[in-house]
Amino acid sequence: MRIDIIGVGKIKERYLRDGIAEYAKRLGRYCKFNIIEVADEKTPEHASDGVERLIKSKEGERIARHLRDDAYVIALAINGKQLSSERFAAHINDLGLHGTSHIQFVIGGSIGLDDAILKRADYLLSFSKMTFPHQLMRMVLAEQIYRAYKINAGEPYHK
Repeated sequence: MRIDIIGVGKIKERYLRDGIAEYAKRLGRYCKFNIIEVADEKTPEHASDGVERLIKSKEGERIARHLRDDAYVIALAINGKQLSSERFAAHINDLGLHGTSHIQFVIGGSIGLDDAILKRADYLLSFSKMTFPHQLMRMVLAEQIYRAYKINAGEPYHK
């Protein structure tokens, strides 16, 4: 299985880069794991809806260049479906059993994802109704993917 996380913006904080690198290393024994970063746009404070749509559109175009036709795309969206870790693991396992060999997760920038990316997604996933920094979500997602592989392999992992 090949798994990509496509994220808007660079991770600036060292502790987040280190955490993501640790989960990437751990995932190496289960799948081909890759992080793809696309440039973000500066969002002015109190930006109008029109400016925000334009920013999301530009970021969406950058994301779209990395989306593969043969990939199952899971976009992180606040209005997506919330899953337990076990159900998330089962979803990944089911995809593999039904012939999916490439999953791409998409994390938008600070104002979210463009509608075109949300429409392209095969699945919308939400970690919470709360808002989290998109950089932090990269590490949380990497951890949950690792946890899913541990669950699917029947290996112990702290709860």
